Amino acid sequence: MPGLMTAFGLLIKEMLIFVSYIKNNAFPQPLSEAEEERNLKLMAEGDPKARNLLIEHNLRLVAHIVKKFENTGEDTEDLISIGTIGLIKAIESYQVNKGTKLATYAARCIENEILMHLRSLKKARKDVSLHDPIGTDKEGNELTLSSYLLKKTP
Repeated sequence: MPGLMTAFGLLIKEMLIFVSYIKNNAFPQPLSEAEEERNLKLMAEGDPKARNLLIEHNLRLVAHIVKKFENTGEDTEDLISIGTIGLIKAIESYQVNKGTKLATYAARCIENEILMHLRSLKKARKDVSLHDPIGTDKEGNELTLSSYLLKKTP
């Protein structure tokens, strides 16, 4: 149980930092190549501070990628949150020996996470509920598909 509380505390701390970045529109500068390399090694050894540092210093990349999706009609803060999930997944799954830079790999993961979200919204918009209004009757009462089906059954 104490481990769960520690993890929950870290998550709350990360979210507060994240919200303050969004509100102030001030993301930290990217790490230098040497700092990034050092923190990747520390993270591979299990250092949670190195992981958090990599996430915080790549939030600017998330904001940059979110700009590509401004024309979708979705809230920018929501897209930044979703992109941050992609960034976290990227940092946790990144492998140095694959020959790709972290920023390149993270950019793909961030974009994929946002695209998955947008696709799920598109599917949800096509859903029709039996309780959605489909029109009105002669008296001006709202008609739903379910009320229409109930009247037609013998």
